[in-house]
Amino acid sequence: MSTGIAARVEEHLAVFKRGATDLIDEVQLRAMLERSLSERRPLRVKYGMDPSSPDLHVGHAIPLLKLRDLQELGHQIVLIIGDSTAMVGDPSGRNKLRPQLTREEVEVNLVTYTDQAAKILDMERTEIRRNSEWFNAMTFEDVLLLLARMTVAQMIERDTFQKRMQENEPIGIHEFLYPLMQAWDSVQVRCDAELGGTDQLFNLLVGRKLQEQEGQAPQVCLTTPLINGLDGRKMSKSYGNAITLTDGARTMFFAVMRLDDASMGTWFTQLTRLPDDEVRTLLAGHPREAKARLAEELTSFFHDREAARAARAAFDREVRDRQLPAEIPERPWPGAPGDTLPLANLLKDIGLTSTTSEARRTIQQGGVRLDGTVVRDPVQLIAAPVAPLLVQVGKKRVARVVPR
Repeated sequence: MSTGIAARVEEHLAVFKRGATDLIDEVQLRAMLERSLSERRPLRVKYGMDPSSPDLHVGHAIPLLKLRDLQELGHQIVLIIGDSTAMVGDPSGRNKLRPQLTREEVEVNLVTYTDQAAKILDMERTEIRRNSEWFNAMTFEDVLLLLARMTVAQMIERDTFQKRMQENEPIGIHEFLYPLMQAWDSVQVRCDAELGGTDQLFNLLVGRKLQEQEGQAPQVCLTTPLINGLDGRKMSKSYGNAITLTDGARTMFFAVMRLDDASMGTWFTQLTRLPDDEVRTLLAGHPREAKARLAEELTSFFHDREAARAARAAFDREVRDRQLPAEIPERPWPGAPGDTLPLANLLKDIGLTSTTSEARRTIQQGGVRLDGTVVRDPVQLIAAPVAPLLVQVGKKRVARVVPR
């Protein structure tokens, strides 16, 4: 092996390993890379996505970013759209039986999946396969032969199933199919390596086993960590703690700024490509500045640098410096021209409080300002304005009341 190829092997290996949790195994991967670069044959790197919901979040972006790095090195990315496996439901990391999706539900979710993946991957250079290609062609006998490749004892070694049994939670027999189906995908596309989250390691290892049974070289298995959502729980749109790939620049930036300080190191490593030395310097400084840089990097990637800087400026103005937002909604005067309204009624009528009772409490607590001046009398009569009147309730609710 030439010196030039040896250096490139180390470069490619470093990209595979960066931020990885499991790599099975490195010796095999090194040999694959040596052969790949010597023969100028890119490795086939597989990643599967089940369209179980319509939106991807930044947790899904972690393996996709790794795939992007490998794609830029010239490797062939094989994206499996799991339209068949989605109807089974991946039991990985699930404490309870996952509801089964219908074919119609899967197809609805599928519409946005490739569009969102295209925010990260070059789809013109990505091989996209639906696993219904081979599963729809199977006979019942084929399914039985696939099931015969593993025993129940082997399947329940899985920590997910062990936990369910300990907690007397049901396990569907169809869930045993999932690891075998994911593994069969690897056989069908003859992949050299497969990426997945840490909860996917069992499935990835089944893929190695089935490939060997079929006379193929076993795939290298690489896992990346699962990140928590903004509240410390598993990231999920259903928990309201996720940042989706379709969020606007402002929403994305403001959401990242809610992240707990302890998670920043993982997010920098997995979701940005800043040099390690720079990340260490940022984390050694003030947490707010480090988090703002993280938010700006993430927002820049999914939008652009200008949008990220605008979002950062808005955050600094509205949250850090507690100034007014750049855009203040206008509300027409709710009464007739020349009328007066008690302040509490005005707040409710323009939608800054839900009820007049809430308005009275907030006013009495000093939480209401008219044109910057605190007003504490809930029954103070407010005259119909002849010029816009700035009304603030607390730190975040603000409107301009304009004449009719």
